[in-house]
Amino acid sequence: MVEMNVEYEGQLHCNVKHGPSGNVISTDAPKDNNGRGESFSPTDLVGAALGSCIITIMGIYAQKNNLDIKGTTAHVGKEMVTAPIRRVGKLAITIKVPSSVPESHRAPMEKAGLSCPVSQSVHPDVVQDVRFLYV
Repeated sequence: MVEMNVEYEGQLHCNVKHGPSGNVISTDAPKDNNGRGESFSPTDLVGAALGSCIITIMGIYAQKNNLDIKGTTAHVGKEMVTAPIRRVGKLAITIKVPSSVPESHRAPMEKAGLSCPVSQSVHPDVVQDVRFLYV
C-alpha cells in the first residue's frame, strides 16, 4: 500500500505528501468553487492522473517492444458538470506520439494505454474522450 498524507492549510488549500518519496504537491479549490485557483484542484489531479497513466502504460508497452516514445505528450481538458451533483463530467485527452512508432505497434500500444489503472478506476459516467495523434 502506498501512503499519502494530506494537510489542510486553511483557505481551501491542502498539501499532499507522498510517503515513499517525500514529494509534496499543493491543491487549491478552483475559482468557480470558492477557491483561489492557485494550484491544481483535486479534480484537476484526476485529469492529470489519467493523462500520465495512459502515457506510462504506453511507455511500458514501448519498452517491452524496443520502441522509443520519448517526447510523447498529453493535453488534458477537464469539464465539470453540476447536475445532479458537481463532479468531473468529461476528460478530453489528446496524446501526441512520435510518428516514428511503426504502424503495426500503434493500435496495440493505444489499447494498452486505454486500459491503464486510472482509466479503469474512473466512474463510468465520466466521459473519457482520448485521441491519439502521430506527429
